[in-house]
Formats: sequence, structure tokens, C-alpha cells
Amino acid sequence: MAVTRKPAVSLAAVPGRRKATVEMAKRLEEEGFSGLYCPSLGDGLGLCEAIALATRTIPFGTSISNIYTRHAYDFAATAALVHELSGGRFRFGVGISHGPAHERLGVKPGKPLEDMRRFVQDLKAVAKQVGELPPITLATLRKKMTALSAEIAQGAVWANAARSHMPESLKALPDAARFGPDFFIGNMVPTCIDTDRAAAAAVNRRTLVGYVKLPNYQNYWIEAGFEEEMQAIREAIAAGQDDKIPSLMSDRWLSQVTLYGSPSEVRDGVEAWYAAGVKTLIVVPSSAKGNQMVALQELIDLYR
Repeated sequence: MAVTRKPAVSLAAVPGRRKATVEMAKRLEEEGFSGLYCPSLGDGLGLCEAIALATRTIPFGTSISNIYTRHAYDFAATAALVHELSGGRFRFGVGISHGPAHERLGVKPGKPLEDMRRFVQDLKAVAKQVGELPPITLATLRKKMTALSAEIAQGAVWANAARSHMPESLKALPDAARFGPDFFIGNMVPTCIDTDRAAAAAVNRRTLVGYVKLPNYQNYWIEAGFEEEMQAIREAIAAGQDDKIPSLMSDRWLSQVTLYGSPSEVRDGVEAWYAAGVKTLIVVPSSAKGNQMVALQELIDLYR
């Protein structure tokens, strides 16, 4: 497959490497990657503020900020600040996160769709006080949240979606959003580049072992056609055999949810995601040979 454009990149604000991460953001901009998107780890919104000041042209955003961690007014004020500082390059990705995060924070969420609708309404209600808000992207997995993203926001972003199921997921969007230039459609995909394909697959399995234990993700992947794998994982969890989980994450499933293998295999996989309807592919790099910085260098080398 011919490479048409470089993907976007996930950058995490890992404690102890934050200055290096901002420098990496500048380098990824110089290298021509199509965006930078920051998960909540280590304060992704704070990292976005630094990126706003350190870069000049590259689009960037959160992917995602957990809506339960701050008051909507406080989120709106910071989002408006980053939007203004960046000259309009910032996109505010928000989501409801998941059960373990809620338990850690002591949060008791309500119904996801209702909570998200209320949160976005609260953001917009204070725009006159805090300044112009950036475009909002909703984290989504299944069709109801996807449809809501077109109703109340300006984008939808998945994490660990199945490529084979993406065309079906996108049917929840109206054509104006699905095919128009302004609506953001992204997916964060775990990526490991290594000619030792088995080693790269093992890295991605480790990355996703926590996700396959989450009921909301299990339900999504069952919907996407991986019922056999998810039922086996549920049985292992019920039996207290978590150590078996990696062996139950089949190659069939892994090849649709992650990117791994040789440089050419990963480049072809990126293009396959674009062909599936994703407008902004956000690679989440890991390495079989080192930390995040090593993985980011491997990604840069992928397109040289």
C-alpha cells in the first residue's frame, strides 16, 4: 500500500519525562506527523497547555480527559485557555473513563449518555465567561455514544477499536459527520514496531490485558465479532486465572485491535485504518526494546 500521510501520535505526560515529552512534541511536529493526542495519564490537559506554547502548526488535543475529575467550569476555563494559546489547534476530547478509574477516584457515575450530555451542556453554558471553547470530541465505543457525538460535539474518538468493525460503528454517524471535513473521527491503536512479530504481539497483549478485563470493552468486542475470546476471558477471570488472559487474546483479535510487526506491516496497517473510515489514526507506541521514548524514535524511523 502507498503511504498517504503520517498518523497522529499519543503522548503521555509520564512523571520524570515531561520536559522530554514536550521536546518530543516539537520533534514530531518537525517530522510531519498529523497530530498529538494526550491521554489522562500524568495530566494530559496540562501537557496540552505546554504543547500549545512549544509548537506552532500541529493539531493536538486530549484523548481523553475524564469528565468526573474536575468541575465543568474548571475544565472549560482551561480548555478555552489552551484553545486561545494554540491559535485554534486544540481539540478537547472528553470521556466517562471506566469502572476501575471511578473506584480509584471515589466517583459514582450516573448513566453515561446522560452524564456526558449534561457535562457538555455545562461546558457550553460558561463559554461567555471563559472564552471561546475548542471543538469537543467524545470518547466512544458503541453506537449510542457515537450518535451523541454528532449531536452535541464535533468529533468521536475510539480507543482500541476493532478495525473490522469500524465501518459498522461509523453507521451511527450522519453522512455530514462521517464524510465531512470538520468532524473528527479518531482511534487510538496500540502499536509496536519490531521485526520479531511475536515479541511485538506480546508487548501489545501486555498493553491491553487490563482493557480485556473491563465489561464495557468486553461487550464492545463481542459486538465486533470476538465473542469466543471475550467469553473465554470472562471464564478465566471468574476462575481467578488472570495469568491465562494473554493466551486467550487471539492473533485474530490482536491483528484487528492493534498494529505490530515489521515496519512495512505497521505502515500497511495504518493505511488499512484510514481505509476503514478513521480520519485521524492515533498510534500509541510501545517498544519491545525500551520505554516510551524508544518507541517514539522507532515510530519516527518508520517513516524515514
